[in-house]
Amino acid sequence: MNKMPARTGALTLFAAGVLLSASAHAQFDGGLKCTMQFTMKGWSAFYKTSSGHGTVSCNDGSSIEVALASKGGGLTLGKSSIDNGYGEFTGVNNIREVLGAYATGEAHSTVSQSGGAVSALTKGEVSLALKGTGRGFDAGIDFGKFTISEVPSASASPPVSTEAPAVPLGQ
Repeated sequence: MNKMPARTGALTLFAAGVLLSASAHAQFDGGLKCTMQFTMKGWSAFYKTSSGHGTVSCNDGSSIEVALASKGGGLTLGKSSIDNGYGEFTGVNNIREVLGAYATGEAHSTVSQSGGAVSALTKGEVSLALKGTGRGFDAGIDFGKFTISEVPSASASPPVSTEAPAVPLGQ
């Protein structure tokens, strides 16, 4: 009997429970409600890596563009992509608290198109529940970290002068 689907189902139920309890916790602690829309692509062959981008938005009107990276290892093999990814943060008081490295661990088995996978990640008081639909194949058990970094905005770069440089007198 194949035990992989049972383990994957148990992991999905566990992650859904974390998401529900984290959502209830956020309602009582007065924290911000922050969500993330994202896409990611990656591969694995004992070493697992993926990268992507997204936008984090909070109910106070703040938002930031983010770069995503996931790196780790384990007994894993595959190539996959996540489209229309969605994440929900809890335990956040300031949007900048979503940035940083989250601990990960998964048991997974997917082929072709997959939908509804849920992952629960933590970073101190901040928790992140991810879900999305994807394509590809992926099987194994892995561990590692999921990092969210702010993408510098174009307005953060120094202003560009449109004036001609001053020419010293006497030349």
